[in-house]
Amino acid sequence: ESSLKVTGIDFLKSQNTRQHHTDGYNINNLVVRRGQPFEVQVNLNRELRAADKLSLRFGIGENPMKNRGSLLSLKPEREDFNGWRISVVKKNGRECVLSVTSSPSAAVGKYNLHVKTGTNIYKPENGVIYLLFNPWCEDDAVYMANEAQRKEYVLNDTGSIYVGSAYSIYDRPWNYGQFEEFVLDACMYLLDKSKLSLADRRDPANVSRAMSALVNANDDSGVLLGNWSGTYISGTSPMDWIGSVTILQKYYKTKKPVRYGQCWVFAGVLNTVMRCLGVPSRCVSTFDAAHDTEENLRVDVYLNERGEKLNSLSLDSVWNFHVWNDVWMKRKDLPEGFDGWQAIDSTPQEQSQGRFQCGPCPVKAVREGDVYLPYDSKFVYAEVNADRVYWVVKKVNGKDKYFKVGTETQEIGKNISTKAVGQNRREDITREYKYPEGSKEERKSMQRAYSFIRPVGLMPRSGYASTVEALSGSIQPLVPKEQITKTGLHLDITNTEALHPGNPLEMAITVKTSTPGNWTVDITGSCQLQYYTGKVLANLGTIKETINLEGTSEMQIPLKIAPDAYMKTLSSVEDEVLILVTAIAEVKETNDKLTKETSMRFEYPPITVQMPETAKLYNDFTCSFIFKNKLNVTLENCKLLVEGLGIFKMTAFDQGDIMPGRIMKSEVICTPTRLGEKKIVAKLISNQIKGISAEKGIIIT
Repeated sequence: ESSLKVTGIDFLKSQNTRQHHTDGYNINNLVVRRGQPFEVQVNLNRELRAADKLSLRFGIGENPMKNRGSLLSLKPEREDFNGWRISVVKKNGRECVLSVTSSPSAAVGKYNLHVKTGTNIYKPENGVIYLLFNPWCEDDAVYMANEAQRKEYVLNDTGSIYVGSAYSIYDRPWNYGQFEEFVLDACMYLLDKSKLSLADRRDPANVSRAMSALVNANDDSGVLLGNWSGTYISGTSPMDWIGSVTILQKYYKTKKPVRYGQCWVFAGVLNTVMRCLGVPSRCVSTFDAAHDTEENLRVDVYLNERGEKLNSLSLDSVWNFHVWNDVWMKRKDLPEGFDGWQAIDSTPQEQSQGRFQCGPCPVKAVREGDVYLPYDSKFVYAEVNADRVYWVVKKVNGKDKYFKVGTETQEIGKNISTKAVGQNRREDITREYKYPEGSKEERKSMQRAYSFIRPVGLMPRSGYASTVEALSGSIQPLVPKEQITKTGLHLDITNTEALHPGNPLEMAITVKTSTPGNWTVDITGSCQLQYYTGKVLANLGTIKETINLEGTSEMQIPLKIAPDAYMKTLSSVEDEVLILVTAIAEVKETNDKLTKETSMRFEYPPITVQMPETAKLYNDFTCSFIFKNKLNVTLENCKLLVEGLGIFKMTAFDQGDIMPGRIMKSEVICTPTRLGEKKIVAKLISNQIKGISAEKGIIIT
């Protein structure tokens, strides 16, 4: 009697991947999601009989062993093995179709499939099966009930990341590209590199924490090296990326950290990695995000007597914006009530358990003030809830003395933003992270958080405490109130003309009082250029004026900066910088003090993208980019970056210098290789300007 032998295996790829929503992955192997059946067809040398022994063996890792749970030997119709089971679906002569259902809590990763018949073992080519998290499966910890959300947070491979400042938010298009060639392999490489145990690979909380560590290069030569210096000669400037694909492909090829990233790049790449592994994920931008190094819920800002912010003294900082990620999951390791969105952050800011990693931290824990819950909830809470305290540093008898000129309790953690589901617009999710400022629930949550954090009294930083006269009554009340001044003093900072590079910057400080009386107000105002991390790059100008206001009245004080004062600095750094205006008002009669700062971004002429609304698969079409330099300055060393997933591979085109009034027109030929809605993203960068981007959609039929 001839022994049973396998002659071939068909992984029924197109049927399986369609059912598992994995048909987008650009890879030869079978990619399936856990907890959901898939079918394989086994071809045999003869018909299968009742007495025949046939088993499928799935092995994961270097040296799969049954007793370690890394080798699963599955026999049809037998009891399940570690939550896996197989059954014969149909027999047709020498063909036999088997249905395999993995456990909804199986370890995620690459499995080798062998088929054992009697004593024979068959090893198919391309026998490696990729098993991912499954948001479509109710028993998976990442289950997401809403189909529109799954489409956005798992399957959408493009999106927008919100940046700028609270005063002027704008979106940067970003290509996540989780289905592109080598991206899934790069994610699997990171999983192996993470050294997570098999048990840890079952839980999305552990996997997302490990990925937050591996997307930055610190302590484990992960994907991206952070750099905030302003010069990026030895790599790619963070502003020059328009997606994660090039970064992950380069990393997978070289296995060395890619240079360079800043927060939106880290978040863009981590978003790609999480969506690629099957965990619903979104990029989240917080404006005026605190980086509170001492976890005392306070960020101190030091100003000189001209009202200019000083870099040197502050260990803490307020970033104009910071981008991290939310991932969706059940937290089986926590008490009830903390499932849903969890914040994770791969920008290397602070070490957590000895590594640069952050999260997952339940967004609900941040809102409720439950900042004792893992992971890193104190840090995330401070990012969106710290107070900002302003100090003026004055020389008194040759020594620095610090004078408090204002406290803001409602300015940190504003306009928390993500891309809306199924639409190209910003959705404000601040309410998921915080109760309304000043509400009863906010007070309760704050008292809860303070009971775990114990903020210190209102003194300048520990390092400078020696120069401070003890401030009487300086212990902070449990719930700080917004300052109510005797004069009803209020400050507003606006721009009165469009902020175009090459033009004078025209801004105004509006001072208002609202109580009866004659008030003499000293106004100090300054204008500086700063990085988005709050680090000052250049001082551009200051004003000092004394004005008289009576009762309810207001006065506008202009602040004007000539182009010569800033254009050189603007061209010398490779980052997009912001205009920071700080104003200090002091009322002589009552000693009321108030400080306000506003960051604004430069405004640029747009790029126009022209292409057809639809195109046919594999039929070329033309896409053109038109840019008119409406500025008064020549844009030097212009580069146009273009990428369209499934239609055009990332390419940079040198455009030379574009003189004022000149029009740049550039055309590319696109070849669509995939069906459905696709997008082309373009970005123009020059010495003077870093942030002009545009996108346009097309439907491929």
